[in-house]
Order: sequence, then structure tokens, then C-alpha cells
Amino acid sequence: MAVCRVLFLCSRNRLRSPTAEQVFAGWPDVETDSAGLADDADVSLSSDQLDWADLIVVMERSHRRRLMQRHRQHLKGKRVVVADIPDNYAFMQPELIEVLLRKVGHLLR
Repeated sequence: MAVCRVLFLCSRNRLRSPTAEQVFAGWPDVETDSAGLADDADVSLSSDQLDWADLIVVMERSHRRRLMQRHRQHLKGKRVVVADIPDNYAFMQPELIEVLLRKVGHLLR
């Protein structure tokens, strides 16, 4: 089976996307990375990350809009999925991990 390269995006790359990156990093045939879309993100999204990714998972619809507005030229042929996970969780919070597994896990099997 081919490796699936998954890029997780949220606003500031502090809570949701780095949690998702860690949760799914140990899955077989999955490589992960994460970034933020806000100007003050801990890790700002780069075009190299977009080029690398097979699947892009954004946490909110607003993230998909911002991604399309700023990086449309790098999204051709890319699958972008909205996980619909609000910014209500702490980094590696068990409830966040549970929601990620439920909403994203099936995409990576």
C-alpha cells in the first residue's frame, strides 16, 4: 500500500493540528505534518507542505476558505477535507483525540 501524506491545518498550529499530527503519525502507511493558517501561527503553512501532501485536513470551514484564497495554485489535484472540529480543546486532550479518531481516522484506513 502506498504511503498517504496528510497535512493537518488549523489557525495557529498550537492545539488541534499538532495533536492530529502526533495522533496519526504512528499509523501504518501514514506520514503527517501540520501548520497554521494565521499570520501568528507557530508553524506557518508553506507551499512545500502543500506540494508534499496527498490529503489536507482542515479543522473548520473558515480554514478551507482561507486556504483556497491564499494557496489555490497549490491545491490542484489535492483532496481537502473539513473535519469540523471547533477550537474547544487543549493540546493532546483525550476528548480531542477521540474526535480526531472518529472524524479523520476512516480517511486514513
